[in-house]
Amino acid sequence: MPNKIAPPSPDKYIFLDRDGVINRDSSDYIKRWEDFEFLPGSLEALKKLTVAGYRIIVITNQSIIGRGWVPPAVLEDIFARMRAKIEAAGGRIHDIFFCPHAPDEGCNCRKPAIGLITRAAETYGIDIAATPMVGDSAKDIQCAKAAGCKTAILVKTGNYAAACKALAENNLAADATVHNLLQAVNRLLGSRK
Repeated sequence: MPNKIAPPSPDKYIFLDRDGVINRDSSDYIKRWEDFEFLPGSLEALKKLTVAGYRIIVITNQSIIGRGWVPPAVLEDIFARMRAKIEAAGGRIHDIFFCPHAPDEGCNCRKPAIGLITRAAETYGIDIAATPMVGDSAKDIQCAKAAGCKTAILVKTGNYAAACKALAENNLAADATVHNLLQAVNRLLGSRK
């Protein structure tokens, strides 16, 4: 991927976490395609975003690589199958930016650090201040706030209770809290459904 800064883009973008937002999260991690399960409403939400002209950028920590639990090819296969299912349902993932590092590696890309968002913004010329982010964890909301995203939306389909506790401990709050990705998308698109 080129590392040069793209000119500002007029396109609409949205940042989405993966596990707990698009698919069910697991305390055992998603290590193979058979572990991957779309959350109710997520495929419809991704289609709505695509039809509305949004370019969807997935921003996700994937420490299964850094921990040595799966080789990169397995993660790439999961991403490819996820994208194919989303496209078959009428949606489209524009790109995926992921952190492969283990938590103790001290990288600048593992959320709550903002490295993935800034890399996406530099790659595509994204105006971060005009771009919402949807996540299920405190790390997602902290990342969105630190990067200067337009809106940080917390969904209840992942690590909601832990997220609320961690955000409160850091005197932070999401800009909006919704049940799931579909409700987040309906809110962004101005629909009450």
